[in-house]
Amino acid sequence: MGKYELLDRLVMEGNGYLQTAVVLENDVSRQTLAKYVESRGMERLARGVYATEDVWPDDYYLLFLRNRRIVFSFESALFLHGLMDREPSKTTVTVPEGYNASHIAVQRVRVIHAKKDWYEMGISMISTAFGNKVPVYDKERTICDIIRNKGSMEIQTFQTGMREYMSGAGKNLGNLISYARQFGIENEVRTYTEVML
Repeated sequence: MGKYELLDRLVMEGNGYLQTAVVLENDVSRQTLAKYVESRGMERLARGVYATEDVWPDDYYLLFLRNRRIVFSFESALFLHGLMDREPSKTTVTVPEGYNASHIAVQRVRVIHAKKDWYEMGISMISTAFGNKVPVYDKERTICDIIRNKGSMEIQTFQTGMREYMSGAGKNLGNLISYARQFGIENEVRTYTEVML
């Protein structure tokens, strides 16, 4: 297989996106990549990220490609899990404590810093509307987050998220209580589950 054929396959596997890091992992030089990008009319979206002309812009995926330490959280996680009926006006991500996220915050992104144990708790991968995988907190971690921070959320968003989670399939109440215990909100979470189930 020739280098361009390999790159064509990588673009296809990447849903129209091509990353320099992936290209280099496949033993293709930067020079070959540059010629390929030019010959295929690809657009540079960010440092080391290219896309074909016909790719649908996927803001969640692009933000993740630019910032590998982020995890989509709060309203953004509710939306990605289908627990919210409209896309939030501002994307919310969580990063580990001490991570310099000043470059993210200027992009209409709300950044939450979490201590290492809490940052790692409940990370899963989910497909965006465009079929690209991004890291997100699972439903149970997200529910704990919104209960812990309900005072800073729109009441309608909070209520919709809780209602959709409690009435939906695929919930894991064991994980929900386990996370709640670690966050110190077990009684509050049990109250919500008893009222809404």
